[in-house]
Amino acid sequence: MKLKVLDINKVETKTVTLPSQFKEPVRKDLIKRAVLALQAARRQKYGANPEAGQRYSSYLSKRRNSYKSTYGIGQSRTPRKVLNRRGTRFYFVGATAPQTVGGRRAHPPKAEKNWVQKINIKERRKAIRSALSATMSADLVLNRGHKLPVDFPFILDSSFESISKTKEIMSALEKLGFNEELERAAQTTIRAGAGKRRGRKTITKKSFLFVVSKDCPLLKAAANVVGEDVVPVQSLNAELLAPGTHEGRLTLFTDGAIDALSQRALFTEGGMQW
Repeated sequence: MKLKVLDINKVETKTVTLPSQFKEPVRKDLIKRAVLALQAARRQKYGANPEAGQRYSSYLSKRRNSYKSTYGIGQSRTPRKVLNRRGTRFYFVGATAPQTVGGRRAHPPKAEKNWVQKINIKERRKAIRSALSATMSADLVLNRGHKLPVDFPFILDSSFESISKTKEIMSALEKLGFNEELERAAQTTIRAGAGKRRGRKTITKKSFLFVVSKDCPLLKAAANVVGEDVVPVQSLNAELLAPGTHEGRLTLFTDGAIDALSQRALFTEGGMQW
């Protein structure tokens, strides 16, 4: 598959042939597995203190005629903590047992639980290649909700990597025909639930993904563009290419990134791996 290379002013400079990584059939099941494995590995472990709810000096007698017993006074026979007493009458509160007020939890979350989901190396690389192929399908990108110009897909000239200002990126994207996509990404929605009170009030849509060949000024310049991500080609993963397990993200590769994919044979069985 040959694609044209466009510069900042949407002038065609040359054409490039996509490497073999973009010829992989789109496997939605593999992409989903790879994305979920990344999300699971990022999940933070949490759990209750193993001694929580069991630090009381609770007392339980199973003898009918015991001195500190609740037999015959209409109380359930559960472990209790004595708060005060007068003669043979005691004031108890429930403790230790999971069904009592102030007792422990029956099955609390445990910090030793392992959330990691394993995926084979060949499957992970195949999922990345499959997600790469999906980025070059205009139909899949449109189905994901992106707004595309008529001449998509195309490759960006390596001069994009030297852009150091956000307004220059916005201007270049408008010249390339992404006005509707920029408007779509700028629209945010209010998050449902309690998350809006925890520093994440709005939901931001995923938009462009710039793939560059190396560390460059574009990595910082695009940080303020809503919904955008910029990543070196060797750092690509399935979640960047298919956020939320949905393949077909609007991805713009630079000419240098395509050359790096081809020369290093990244994400292939016999190529260089990072």
